[in-house]
Amino acid sequence: MFKPFLLSDSSGLPLWRRPVTLLFLMSAAMPIAFFSWYALLNNFVIEVAGFDGSDIGLLHTVREIPGFMAIGVIAIILFVREQVLGMVSLVLLGVATAFTAWFPSLNGILMLTFLSSLGFHYYETVNQSLQLQWLPKDKAPQVLGWLLGMGSATTLLVFVLIMLMWETLNLSYNIVFMVGGFTTVGLALFALFAYPQFESPTPQNKTMVLRKRYWLYYALQFMAGARRQIFMVFAGFMMVERFGFDVHELTGLYLVNLVVKMLVAPFLGKAVGYFGERRTLIWEYIGLTLVFVAYGGIYWFGWGVLFASVLYVVDNILFGLALALKTYFQKIADPADIAPTAAVAFTINHIAAVFLPVLLGLLWLVSPAAVFGLASLMALTSLGLSLLIPRHPEPGNETVLSKYRMPAPAE
Repeated sequence: MFKPFLLSDSSGLPLWRRPVTLLFLMSAAMPIAFFSWYALLNNFVIEVAGFDGSDIGLLHTVREIPGFMAIGVIAIILFVREQVLGMVSLVLLGVATAFTAWFPSLNGILMLTFLSSLGFHYYETVNQSLQLQWLPKDKAPQVLGWLLGMGSATTLLVFVLIMLMWETLNLSYNIVFMVGGFTTVGLALFALFAYPQFESPTPQNKTMVLRKRYWLYYALQFMAGARRQIFMVFAGFMMVERFGFDVHELTGLYLVNLVVKMLVAPFLGKAVGYFGERRTLIWEYIGLTLVFVAYGGIYWFGWGVLFASVLYVVDNILFGLALALKTYFQKIADPADIAPTAAVAFTINHIAAVFLPVLLGLLWLVSPAAVFGLASLMALTSLGLSLLIPRHPEPGNETVLSKYRMPAPAE
C-alpha cells in the first residue's frame, strides 16, 4: 500500500486510481472543510464572539503563521512521503474545522484556526508540488484549470447546501463545522489507503533551495501573498459589516461567485496555454488594480451593494489567473527543485501575511478605503514585476533581464 509505484507505470492502473484522479479527489476534499469554515467565519466571529476589525485582522494573522512555516515541509519529507503528508494535513484541517464551534472565544478560535491552517497550508504546499511533478508541461495549464474548476464545483456544493438548509433546517454553526470537517477527514483517509504511492521520475532535493535565477518568481509570490490578504480578510468582512449580510446572503454571494468561477476556470487554463504566462499575469494585475480602486470607491462615493457584489466576483476570477505563476515556475525550474521550492515559495508568499492582516485591521478601524488603496498599489507593483517575465520562459531565460548577463551554469 505504501510501497513506491512508478509514475510511468500508472497508465496501467484503473482510471480512478491514477495520479491525475487523485489530484482531482484532493481538489474536491480540501474545499469541503475549508469553505464550510470560511462561509460561516465572518458571521460566527461577529455574532458569537463579538469580533471587530482588529480582532478579525489578528485572527487572519494567526491563520497565516502556518503558511510562513511551510518551509518545514522540507524537513518532514525527509521522513514522510509527500503524498502521505498531504493526506495527513487534510485530516488535520478537517478535525480542527469540525471542533471550531466548541471554542467560541477569541483564544479558542485562534487556537483552532492555527491548527486548521497548519493542515491547510501544508496540504497546499504538497499539493502544488505534486501537481507540478505529476503533470507534463504541455498539459499543465489546462489540467490546472480543470483542477481549479473541480475545487470551485465542490465549494459550490458546500455553499448551496448551507444556503438552502441554514434557515430551513435551523442549522447551527456546530453542525455545519462538524459535517464539513469530518467529510474532508473521510475523503483524506480514503485517498491515503486506496491509492499507490506514486514515485516521480526525478528525485526531489530534500534541502532548502534558494536560487538567484528564481528571484522573479520569489518576488511575485511575495506580492501575491500581500494582495491576497485584502481579499481573504476584508472583502467578505466588508459585506457583513457595511451591508449587513446574513449567513445565507453571504453564502449566496459565494454561490454566484463559484458558479461563475466553475464555468470560467477551464478557460483560464486555456488562456494561460494560449497567451503565455507574461500576458496572462499582466492582464490579471491590471484588473486587480482597477478592482481594488473600485472597492475604495464604495467608501469614497457610497456605491451600493450590487456594485460591491459584482466586484467580489470579478476579484475572485482574476485571482484564478494566478495559476500562470505555477506554470511559469514549472518552465524555469530544475525538476528536482519543485518540492523544496514549493515550500520556500509558500513561506515567501506568507511573509507579508503574518503582519499585514493585524496592521491593516487597525487601519480598517480608521479608514477601510485606505486598506483598498494600499491593495491597488500592491497590484501595481505586481504588474511591474510581471513585465519582466519573458514570452518563452525556460532555464537560462527566467526574466527579460537574463539576456543582459553573461552565460553561466544554472545555479
